[in-house]
Amino acid sequence: MGNRCGPMKADFPPGARVRIVDRPALERFRRDWRYHHPLEPEQLTFAGAPATVNDVGFYHGGDELYSLEGIPGI
Repeated sequence: MGNRCGPMKADFPPGARVRIVDRPALERFRRDWRYHHPLEPEQLTFAGAPATVNDVGFYHGGDELYSLEGIPGI
């Protein structure tokens, strides 16, 4: 769930420039996350990369789902 704005409110709106977390953080997330949209192995190659938010969706519990331009998956 969003750390800044709370549930059902995007921390990063479409068009925002963001940086994907580093590889160790992505690997921890991939290992520990048990809910929706697990990370795929090919997504790890984008660790640390800059990106632009393309779209934001929300799960019922308020978790944000970000689509990033040029980056596979959610």
